[in-house]
Amino acid sequence: MKRPKALISWSSGKDCAFALHEARKAGDYDIVGALTTVTETFGRVSMHGVREEILRAQLAAAGLSPQVVPIPWPCPNDVYEARMAEAVRDARGRGVTHMIFGDLFLEDVRAYRERKLAGTGIAPVFPLWGRPTAALAREMIASGLEARLVCVDTGQIDEKFAGREFGTALLADLPPSADPCGENGEFHTCITAGPMFSRGIAVMPGEIVRREQFVYADLMLNAHSE
Repeated sequence: MKRPKALISWSSGKDCAFALHEARKAGDYDIVGALTTVTETFGRVSMHGVREEILRAQLAAAGLSPQVVPIPWPCPNDVYEARMAEAVRDARGRGVTHMIFGDLFLEDVRAYRERKLAGTGIAPVFPLWGRPTAALAREMIASGLEARLVCVDTGQIDEKFAGREFGTALLADLPPSADPCGENGEFHTCITAGPMFSRGIAVMPGEIVRREQFVYADLMLNAHSE
């Protein structure tokens, strides 16, 4: 029986990557591509600040076709929603019937996604929903997933976490108030290896910059990587 076509909502971070891994293990969908918003002013994944060349290396390693949605900076909400709606219509026209998300427990975020996809012919899927995040974080690490913190909200955790590897040492150092997966926006990650990739991505650390309360740790694609 032919499996329904799906896109994964791809942020370049660990949650969407692990959602891809779990969805592939379940085998219910033919995941044909990854939908990502890129801030065209900077050529970087929106919010995470990951360079577009790293994004494309990730998707090549994951065997996914990039479905890039360019947005301006700053991006008014109506512009964002119009461009996302256009991308959803285009995906539906290509036979996509499901969109996979890496959301964990934020009810308002899930409700927003469900509302925006209602009536489009594309149904949202949440493979990681409701799983305890402390156990999930450790499961990600045990799977061989490798990622670095590329954006830190200093209103929630210390800026010293920017650029650190997402691993057991980091989990031990996070304050008790922080979610182990950063689901409340404490941090965002860039994944460089894991069971959802056919190969790892070699990166080099770049500049660390602060923009208002957010600290970004830049990563650059290693020119000598395979």
